[in-house]
Amino acid sequence: MTNTSSIAQTMTLIIPEPEDEPFVPARWHWARKRPTLIIGVLILVLIAALTIAAPWLSNYDPRDMDPLARLQHPSTEHWLGTDALGRDVFSRAIWGGRVSMIVGLSVAILTTVLGVLLGLLASFVRCTDVFVMRLMDGLMAIPGILLAIALMAIMQPNLTTVIAAITIPEIPRMVRLVRSLALTLREQQYVEAAHAVGTRLPMILARHVLPNMIAPLVVQATFVAASAVLIEAALSFLGVGVPAQTPSWGNMIAEGRNFIAVDFHLILYPGILLATTVLAINLLGDGMRDALDPRLSRQL
Repeated sequence: MTNTSSIAQTMTLIIPEPEDEPFVPARWHWARKRPTLIIGVLILVLIAALTIAAPWLSNYDPRDMDPLARLQHPSTEHWLGTDALGRDVFSRAIWGGRVSMIVGLSVAILTTVLGVLLGLLASFVRCTDVFVMRLMDGLMAIPGILLAIALMAIMQPNLTTVIAAITIPEIPRMVRLVRSLALTLREQQYVEAAHAVGTRLPMILARHVLPNMIAPLVVQATFVAASAVLIEAALSFLGVGVPAQTPSWGNMIAEGRNFIAVDFHLILYPGILLATTVLAINLLGDGMRDALDPRLSRQL
């Protein structure tokens, strides 16, 4: 008995007590599960900060030409070199980001607002459904880039025209998404109960329908913004976007394509910024989809 009790005491002394698990803050735990969202936000914030601080980061006006300093390689004086007209590439790159940011944000907001209005109109006002949806089908039958080029050819080329030309082809996709969501929500019991007690349609839309659409609409808006940035660059590259003297990534790539064999950096830096911006917006959209979808949140 003595030996048994001594062995038990020895084992008790040898076996270590379990250590407490380290405390992980809830915010860090949430961020660790959504790396794409955090990475996308950080990249977009960095690019937005560069474009906003463009007047203070560059010592050169993006439109100033210096023929004696044309096609220079990156140096301490010109961080990213100069283009064929002697303009500072770094200055034009960070100023050009303003065009892409403004176009992406404006198109996303306008597309979402108009898409929600038309989608709700088609789904809750039955007499307008056929007219609205056939109009949307007609717009979707035309390739978006061709429709944007046609609109740019009709109207005066400026930033406002570019935003309008990109927004119109993007509206049908948002309308179809809103209509499909609204038709599903319209059959829910709480919406039918609100109808039964005499609640007005605007109140039903504001209290019961729109709050349940926020998650998919926000995610779709991010993809619209990414598409708008690419379309704006394509229009500028083709010469039907913002005026050529306005610094934009599409204009820089279009002007530098004739000098690829001499100075590849003329299209390298605006191309990297364009690709990085679109990638960041898509990462943001994927991360927001994972964060806002309750089913995916429970799985994670």
